Amino acid sequence: MIHKHLAYYGQHLKQDVAAGLVVFLVALPLCLGIALASGAPMFSGLIAGLVGGLIVAWLSGSQLSVSGPAAGLTVIVFNAIEQLGSYQGFLVSLVLAGFLQLLLGYLRAGVIGAFFPSSVIKGMLAAIGLILIIKQMPHAVGYHEGFEGDESYMQETAASSFNELLHLFTHITPGAAVITAVSLLILIIWESAWLKKFSWARLVPGALVAVVWGVVYNLLATDFLPNWSVHDDHLVRFPVTTTPQELFAQLTFPDFNFLADAKVYSIAFTLAIIASLETLLSLEAVDKLDPLKRTAPTNRELKAQGMGNIISGLLGGVPITAVIVRSSANINAGGQTRVSCFVHGLFLLLSIVFFANILNLIPLACLAAILLQTGYKLAKPKMFIEFYKQGLNQFIPFAATIVAILITDLLKGIVIGIAIGLYFVIRANYHASITLSKEGNHYTLLMNKDVSFLNKALLRKLLNQIEENCSVTIDATRAAFIDHDILETIDDFLQTAPDDNIRVDVIDVKGKHSVKSIWAQV
Repeated sequence: MIHKHLAYYGQHLKQDVAAGLVVFLVALPLCLGIALASGAPMFSGLIAGLVGGLIVAWLSGSQLSVSGPAAGLTVIVFNAIEQLGSYQGFLVSLVLAGFLQLLLGYLRAGVIGAFFPSSVIKGMLAAIGLILIIKQMPHAVGYHEGFEGDESYMQETAASSFNELLHLFTHITPGAAVITAVSLLILIIWESAWLKKFSWARLVPGALVAVVWGVVYNLLATDFLPNWSVHDDHLVRFPVTTTPQELFAQLTFPDFNFLADAKVYSIAFTLAIIASLETLLSLEAVDKLDPLKRTAPTNRELKAQGMGNIISGLLGGVPITAVIVRSSANINAGGQTRVSCFVHGLFLLLSIVFFANILNLIPLACLAAILLQTGYKLAKPKMFIEFYKQGLNQFIPFAATIVAILITDLLKGIVIGIAIGLYFVIRANYHASITLSKEGNHYTLLMNKDVSFLNKALLRKLLNQIEENCSVTIDATRAAFIDHDILETIDDFLQTAPDDNIRVDVIDVKGKHSVKSIWAQV
């Protein structure tokens, strides 16, 4: 069996190594950028990338999915660090979240993604996109007012974030603004249909080109136009290590004294649910993109992500999920097996050990541009238009989720969005399950589909509309299931109908024995 697996991976090694290099080039700036947006140490983003590439790749049942730090969790991570006042405390929540994901996997909860309305999930992603844009604007223009000298400069509330947006335009650093503007232009051009015609453009990620541009520009500006260069506090700050001991010294470990803090557990629950949802949604998308149409086992994926987050938390990394951007890059680059994800992890490890000095030349404005583009993709105006065209029952939960997340937090916003989404689902089923029509002196009560207890009030209302001295047909042939409460309501009507001189004919559907037994007694 082992020999068979080795032979399978060996025959695709050439494609997988090439794809792994491409994924690494995409992942490196994203790992740094997501750590930045999360208010976590830069090193933590790379640790998460390493765990996703070197460990989760082999635990996962997916051949093409790539795991690592996810933009969708940045808001949770930042707010959690703010609430706990400690990154070490947050790591405790992450470890607990990993155990919860592991438990979800063993409980076969891989189907949970199917029970969240699409409008709410898309609303969550759109809100995260908007928050990413708001939070990255200070880095994009080199705003120094209120900058604390580390990555955790961002304000906690939406109001203060919008207030900061208003002030930053009066404190623009020219160099940072130029780097951001050109980086965004590069990213836009790189995704144009014209450039994708060239094979070399498909192999070299736009994010890498934007980073190279920022480094080269700032090096030249520092020498020739100092006023247009970027200050050191707006460059990546990555610890340079020359020995394994120095590398291990950079690891941050969880402080388990925080287990006494109740907030740790609510944060862990939020992380576990959102990370699992993101993973399952990404996994579904990857399965659709897979040229070989392989289907990854969802429960195994939850277990893999749970182990990944436990390890990442213990080593000081940010949360990880399966991520669609890097997974798509893997597929587009010709990746065939999980080896490509593993190779991307190896390249990340080499960059940490040998190229830390180069990483510290990267302006934060480059990473901000990449995250601004990521935010735009999550919150495209086209998405708002599409949901509006689908009708209010889709648009209102979508918009409500966005607004709720922006004015509260991610978990509360999602709960509000789900509640509103369920209202529209119940409303649609409430009216569609039972209909009453009248023709002359005859009524027809039609059960159009499965009828649950939620339709009890509607059924009573419709039965009360049936007048005296008439006939009614109750047709249940289209309903495969009728709830017991509905049967009781119909039974009560059959008992009282003779008093109003109402003749009732019942048309049953084969297999609903409980219906027949109740009606047979009348």
